[in-house]
Amino acid sequence: MADINGGIVGVDNPPQVQAEQITTFNSSGTLTTGALTTTLDFLCVAGGAAGGNNTNSNGCGGGGAGGYREITSQPVSASTGYPIVVGAGGAGSASAGLGPSGSDSSAFGTTSAGGGGGAGRNSLAGANGGSGGGGHALGNSPGGSGNTPPVSPPQGNNGGNPAPTPVRGSGGGGGAGAVGQNSQASTGGAGGAGTASYITGSPVTRAGGGGGAASFGAGGAGGAGGGGNGASNSDPGGGTGVQTGTANTGGGGGGGGGNPGPAVAGGSGVVITKEPAVAAASGIWSMEAVYDNVKGGTWTNA
Repeated sequence: MADINGGIVGVDNPPQVQAEQITTFNSSGTLTTGALTTTLDFLCVAGGAAGGNNTNSNGCGGGGAGGYREITSQPVSASTGYPIVVGAGGAGSASAGLGPSGSDSSAFGTTSAGGGGGAGRNSLAGANGGSGGGGHALGNSPGGSGNTPPVSPPQGNNGGNPAPTPVRGSGGGGGAGAVGQNSQASTGGAGGAGTASYITGSPVTRAGGGGGAASFGAGGAGGAGGGGNGASNSDPGGGTGVQTGTANTGGGGGGGGGNPGPAVAGGSGVVITKEPAVAAASGIWSMEAVYDNVKGGTWTNA
C-alpha cells in the first residue's frame, strides 16, 4: 500500500507541483514555458512615440503612448520557447518635424502598435498609432488617431487638439486609458492617462501620453504611466521642462520647444508574462481506474 497516492493500492505516481512564475522582458528575448504550463496571462506594451520638434520657436504636440494589450488564459505548450519582441521608444530629434513613432511589441501572436509621433511643424497633424500624437499649435493641426490598427478592446486613444492661434498651445499625446487633452488658452494639453495592471501583484500604471508644449505658457503634464511633460514658454528660446517618456512603460515623450528644442524620446515598451501555479494530482487513482486496469491486466504494484 502506498501512502503517497491516498492509500489506494497501486503504483507510486506522486503529484507534480509548479509555482507561479512572473517574467518581465525589458528587451526582446525568449520565454521558455514551464513543464506544466498550458495557459498563461501576459501584458504587451509597445514603445511610446517621441514628441514633435521645430526649428522655430513654437511648441509641439506630445508623443502618443505605445499600444497596451493585456491577455488572459493564452493557450501555450509546456516546455516550449516563445519569441518576445519589446518595441523601442521613438528616438528624440533636434531637427524639425513629426516625432518618430514608437516600435511595436509582440508576444504569442498578439501585437501592440507603437505610439504615434507628436506634431512638429506648422499645419502637421499628430501621427496615428497605438495612441495618437498631439496636434501642433500653429495651423490647428489635429491630434492623431489611437487604436491604429483597430483591436478590441482598444489598445489606446486619440491625441489632443491644439488651441487656436495666436494662443499656441499644442495637444497632448493619447494614453492607454484616456485621450490626450486639448490645449487650453496658453497651456499645453496634458497627456492621456495610462492603464494600471495587476499582473505582477500590485497595480502599476503604464502607457501614459506625452504632454503638449506651449509657446507662451506652461507645458502640459505627462500622462500617468510614464508620459513626459511638454516644454513650457518655448517662444522665444526653445522652452524648458520637457521630459522624455519613461523607459519600459511605453510612455510618450513631451512636446518639444523650438529653435530647436531638446530631444524628446518616447519610452521603450515591456512584455510581462505570468504562468499560473499548477498542481497535477496524477498520483490519485479512482476505483473505476483500478478496476479497469486490474481487469485488463495492466495494473502493477511496482
